[in-house]
Amino acid sequence: MTATNTTTQSPENLTTDHSRATADEAHTHGQGAAAAGASRGDRGTSFALADFPLPNGREEDWRFTPVNRLQKIFAGDLTGEGPTVSVEHDDAVQVERVGRDDARLGNVGSPGDRASAAAWESFREAVVITVPKGHAEGEHTAITVAGQPGGAPDEPAAQHLLVVAEELSESLVVLDHRGGAHLSQTVEIDVRDGAHLTLISIQDWDDGAIHVASHRARLGRDARLKHIVVTLGGDVVRLTPESSFAAPGGDVEMLGLYFTDSGQHQEHRLFVDHAVESCKSRVTYKGALQGASAHAVWIGDVLIRKAAEGTDTYELNRNLVLTEGARADSVPNLEIETGEIAGAGHASATGRFDDEQLFYLRSRGIDEADARRLVVRGFFAELINQIGVPLVQERLMTAIDVELDHTMEAAAR
Repeated sequence: MTATNTTTQSPENLTTDHSRATADEAHTHGQGAAAAGASRGDRGTSFALADFPLPNGREEDWRFTPVNRLQKIFAGDLTGEGPTVSVEHDDAVQVERVGRDDARLGNVGSPGDRASAAAWESFREAVVITVPKGHAEGEHTAITVAGQPGGAPDEPAAQHLLVVAEELSESLVVLDHRGGAHLSQTVEIDVRDGAHLTLISIQDWDDGAIHVASHRARLGRDARLKHIVVTLGGDVVRLTPESSFAAPGGDVEMLGLYFTDSGQHQEHRLFVDHAVESCKSRVTYKGALQGASAHAVWIGDVLIRKAAEGTDTYELNRNLVLTEGARADSVPNLEIETGEIAGAGHASATGRFDDEQLFYLRSRGIDEADARRLVVRGFFAELINQIGVPLVQERLMTAIDVELDHTMEAAAR
């Protein structure tokens, strides 16, 4: 089945909800996809930059992206001064800085677009974080990627990170991006048999930063991954998180939160590849937008291959448009090549700020600023509570309040 929905900001609330498909429905739609020959799995991947033509913005993978602002990354040879990487960890976790010839690198999938191929060809050193077998979750591992303060450098840089959660381990890794950067980044995530890993990636860049990142995750037998993306700052931020299953019993939960401000482009383009039987995936992304030319893009591709019987999957995207001039594009895609599934579906909605909710709160003596804050906090609260890390949750709520204060200040002028 190939089911595609696009939602953009308009004067009316636009909502689509595609409920979970039954096995018979999936089988019928799967025949249609085969006839169309439009499978997500047919897209090529390669470690060679030359295998990807220079994007012009008309390609499916780049049609929402301001490609003119990424030309230096597309050119390859990313030799600029990149952000520094520092890691705080407990004694059991191993942190190494290795050369690009290290045999552990490049084993979790391969680049799927020109920007990620450029990152692969250009990095010289990688940071490898290994959580040992049987490790019990204690203090989280904090990876800080610190760019230059005061703006992004002209020349782009490449960066490579590998996180390995060995068998039967439990761990929490927080990847925190700050400062100014012009960066093409690869994050490999290897979750081995029986391991449980939570990885949180926070994009809190300074104004003007450009960040293009490919997160590629592979789950072993009965492995569990909670992958959380939080995007707040930067000029152009484009993340492509991908998850694949190497053995049955895998469970991936992909959560995302973004707040897109005036002039920002924030794009999250996900792919979940169900290639083996009896695996589960859940995707939930929520975003708020405000200000002229604020643009958020969410693409959710889920592929259930013929061998992936017993798959259970669902994806959801919600966007809240707070002001005029902001635009959200939301495109969920679901392809099913087998009728023997536990369930599959997706939902997407984009809507304006609810004036009725605002009126209700103000009629009870709450001023407009606090009423708006309550509505937006309520929109994000359920998702933020799923993060499960109090320090991160508090930071996000504070960041949301700051963004809302900017809105009120702009409206008062």
